Amino acid sequence: MIQFLINTLPFLWQGLLVTLAVSGLVVASSLVSGVLFGVGLVYGRWWIAWPIRVYSDILRGTPLIVLIFLIIYGLPLVGIDFGNYASAVIALAAFKTAHVAEIARGAIQSIHFGQTDAGKAIGLTFRQRLQYVIMPQAVRRFLPPWINAVADAVKGSALVSLAGIVDLTLATQQVIGRTYDPLPMYLLAAAMYFAINYSLSMASRRLESRFAYVRE
Repeated sequence: MIQFLINTLPFLWQGLLVTLAVSGLVVASSLVSGVLFGVGLVYGRWWIAWPIRVYSDILRGTPLIVLIFLIIYGLPLVGIDFGNYASAVIALAAFKTAHVAEIARGAIQSIHFGQTDAGKAIGLTFRQRLQYVIMPQAVRRFLPPWINAVADAVKGSALVSLAGIVDLTLATQQVIGRTYDPLPMYLLAAAMYFAINYSLSMASRRLESRFAYVRE
């Protein structure tokens, strides 16, 4: 059995690389768009903040699996087809963007309004206040929950297997389909997911202890 598990490692490794690639794309895209949306929620005019609020509330209240199937199977009905891989990444990124936007909004709003007033008093523009006053303080509050969101993105990436993408989960299921011995394979896959998410959890704890409070 041990020899068989060793022989399956290269196949599972390929699936793990797909999982990491999907997770990386989702995390990077949702970080950029989520922070922009968070800034829009706090400082945007109503015609900017209101659509972002509707987007955030709808997607955070929609099950991820429903969103994936909607983009993969629903959009082609209206002539839009990104392919299974891109559709799964778009669905995951859209879902995580809504959560990151709320994390960014909370981090920005946690900064006392007096900081903004002080920036105005010394003649800083909005961009300068955001760059030099608000964001350096907000990032301390943003990082720990964002790392947790990254771990959730890694776990959520397992759902791309439902779209036929051979990630770690589907690779494990394909091996089980040949051996009919699920327990060892699921334990091995769980160990791989655990290694990734435990590393992220440790990073979150270090960031929280380092950046949660401003040190004089």
